[in-house]
Amino acid sequence: MRKRGDYIQSIEIQALWKGGRHITWELQPDVNILSGINGVGKSTIINHSARMLDAIDRGELAPGDAPQGVKIKLMPEDATYIKFDVIRSFDRPLLHSDLLEKLSDSRVKTELDWQIYRLQKRFLDYQVNIGNRIIELLTSGNPDDQGKAAEVSAPKTQFQDMIDELFADTHKKIDRKSNEIQFIQTNSNGGTEIITPYQLSSGEKQMLAILLTVLVENREPYALLMDEPEISLHIDWQQRLIDLIRQLNPNVQIILSTHSPALIMDGWMGNVTEVGDISN
Repeated sequence: MRKRGDYIQSIEIQALWKGGRHITWELQPDVNILSGINGVGKSTIINHSARMLDAIDRGELAPGDAPQGVKIKLMPEDATYIKFDVIRSFDRPLLHSDLLEKLSDSRVKTELDWQIYRLQKRFLDYQVNIGNRIIELLTSGNPDDQGKAAEVSAPKTQFQDMIDELFADTHKKIDRKSNEIQFIQTNSNGGTEIITPYQLSSGEKQMLAILLTVLVENREPYALLMDEPEISLHIDWQQRLIDLIRQLNPNVQIILSTHSPALIMDGWMGNVTEVGDISN
């Protein structure tokens, strides 16, 4: 039987570049921030790690294997895989013709649109799961389960409140009556219209994709890998990003690369690792 890990203990990469640099990165269970100048290998480390985690998740490799020079150590050490997500922050146009032909929604035009498109399905599954759990608790006949039912839906409400507060300056609120993620926007005349996620700005799409990814993991332990998540975000959102993620899921392990000092201004300086410090 496969055993799920709680977090990643370390990432080891042999010969990161052709020059043969060796990377050994010991990770903390909560927040890990990779810093360094352009071209030093931050994105390469994140991408190599994500590919290895994907192969482990599919059962093709074990965490201790290193056929491509990448080795992952999990906690507990006998774990055979870990749940993880990867956030891509670049909102480039989708160019893959086969992918575009398969999409049933013509509004999906960029990479962030594609992430949100896939998250909509995960969000629907998440709602079904918590709905079933609430029904189970309410019909159990145990008086203590009544209070637990309210706790089950608390993260979803917290997520909706977060997004409403973040998008308040542009007069958008999540449509809480809709099964899918969509928004109600108030215009200057006091009227309202429905806005899809694909009509948001790049910064809004990016924040929505990050927080929605965290929500649908339902507060379970898992690893969240992000390559320069601050791109397109207002500096206030950059400063709040890590705390917002951890409020939504205190059990997430954050692993990210960044150029922005704003991400570490709010108490995370001790969680920063320079690429040069983990290179041999």
